[in-house]
Amino acid sequence: MKHYSETLIIGAGAAGLFCAAQLGKLGKEVTILDKGKKIGRKILMSGGGFCNFTNLDVTPSHYLSQNPHFVKSALARYTNWDFISLVAEYGIAYHEKELGQLFCDEGADQIVGMLATECEKHHVNLHLRSEISQVERVEHDEKERFKVTANARQWHCKNLVIATGGLSMPGLGVTPFGYQIAEQFNIPVVPPRASLVPFTYRETDKFLTALSGISLPVTITANCGKSFHNQLLFTHRGISGPAVLQISNYWQPNESVEIDLLPTHNIEDEIQYIKQRSPKLMLKTLLARLLPKKLVEHWLEQGFIQDEVIANLSKVRLKNLENLIHHWQFTPNGTEGYRTAEVTLGGVDTRYISSKTMESQQVQGLYFIGEVLDVTGWLGGYNFQWAWSSAYACAVGIRGKKLGIGEKI
Repeated sequence: MKHYSETLIIGAGAAGLFCAAQLGKLGKEVTILDKGKKIGRKILMSGGGFCNFTNLDVTPSHYLSQNPHFVKSALARYTNWDFISLVAEYGIAYHEKELGQLFCDEGADQIVGMLATECEKHHVNLHLRSEISQVERVEHDEKERFKVTANARQWHCKNLVIATGGLSMPGLGVTPFGYQIAEQFNIPVVPPRASLVPFTYRETDKFLTALSGISLPVTITANCGKSFHNQLLFTHRGISGPAVLQISNYWQPNESVEIDLLPTHNIEDEIQYIKQRSPKLMLKTLLARLLPKKLVEHWLEQGFIQDEVIANLSKVRLKNLENLIHHWQFTPNGTEGYRTAEVTLGGVDTRYISSKTMESQQVQGLYFIGEVLDVTGWLGGYNFQWAWSSAYACAVGIRGKKLGIGEKI
């Protein structure tokens, strides 16, 4: 039996649901297909179950793409404040955790519920447990450009929107479907890899497992010069925490990162001050005032430092101490991969996609939104904001009518 929908969206995640709701609001016929048992699964897991749905400070500089200007149009047309207004309209209480990150007070299910209500209110058709086996282009038919086979049922549509996300969180049943569709229609894909992800230890660094559970503020810098100041967490497998997740977007395999373990102090200045005031103070005592005690004790056990009277500290040992604290060169064995990655770096090459409508420049009626694209935001709500903004741009593009200044769907 043949089923028709003007717009067919593949994926019932953040981008897919939001795009469908916006199209429904415009009076457009829209259907979502998703192979899962429920909608918004990644939203429900995000932010420790409280969904970091956007950030108070969103600019194009918070995103990575091989086509860095691509995000500007969509972010300007549907801003973080637009989504915050929608959240407020639904009476969802939220709070700022740190660095502008906004989380729901009561849980991520409120965001999923809001999106579900928006879809229901605007008569979006939703079909879960829909396993897609084939996507075909229908030639010479303006009304029916695509034929999608799902569960042996054929769907025909004018517009096909791919909102299938990336490869992070494989436990949710993610697949490379979106990339495969792009390649099917000769749209290049920037090789994907796990990002916003912890680093793992090399064999020679396994002694650091003794520090598991220790957290401290650091400044971490990649070879490209990008730095982040935030918490680092030692784990049994490697290093994690917000600072590490952020820098993983900029790290390249086989490169090292430089870590300043005491970014708010200068250890040489501290030593010189103590030499004048308390020259008989032991080095271990001073360091334990500035750094986690367990870290200092581990350095002593490993022979990285000696517990000596500060007045006796030689220039060579002081320089070694300065390098250890402020210029730790950490070379990851790799990352923990998609299993723990927040997002996927890389994706459908945005140089072949319209930045205003998210439509393929080669295949009329084919759209890509959200994480499936080669757009990766920083940790802190930026990837959800990209989902909302790219979905909105797509809906406006499908409508085919320019909005006036300040006008919204």
